[in-house]
Amino acid sequence: MVAIIDYGVGNLFSLKSSLKEIGAEAVVTSDEKVIAEADRIILPGVGAFEDAARKLRDSGMADVVKREAAAGKPMMGICLGMQLMFDVGYEYGVHEGLGLIRGSVRAIADVIPEGYKIPHIGWNLLKFKKESPLFKYIKEDDYVYFVHSYYAAECDESVIAVTEYGAELTAAVANGNVYGCQFHPEKSGEVGMKILKAFMEL
Repeated sequence: MVAIIDYGVGNLFSLKSSLKEIGAEAVVTSDEKVIAEADRIILPGVGAFEDAARKLRDSGMADVVKREAAAGKPMMGICLGMQLMFDVGYEYGVHEGLGLIRGSVRAIADVIPEGYKIPHIGWNLLKFKKESPLFKYIKEDDYVYFVHSYYAAECDESVIAVTEYGAELTAAVANGNVYGCQFHPEKSGEVGMKILKAFMEL
């Protein structure tokens, strides 16, 4: 069973539906006991880093996520959920993240040329940086769906895939049992389904 952590950020229906489609048992929850019993955890998220980080802390879910990660449970952050896994986010200030992956979250406006639309919305291809079990059913140059204005920086050691949008941007990361996708697997068609399937086999 996979626990999708509910901390009041984002519509989780499409993610749960995608997992159901690949035959995974998924539950949307903020119950510590259910999360502890789950085999895997997904940390979703859309919106602003500061607001989401505060909701994670206030709900008690930040400590739960850290504890489960330390116990070695496979965990995936999606979009803002991935960003929250880093040490710090620089979105309208400086905000503490979960510290599960070393690095920071910064505005893509700092690195992409003028004329590129922000947020970056749409289909972009993946370029692999390292082998990962997350990619065992897909191939390099497969397309996935992005919606973001910020990206993970200063994290070369954990980057497993990048994408190109005027500059090279982090697309996916891994640190031991902790994985993150900047793109939305649940909105990435068959490729995204294959990534979720691979995660469910970790």
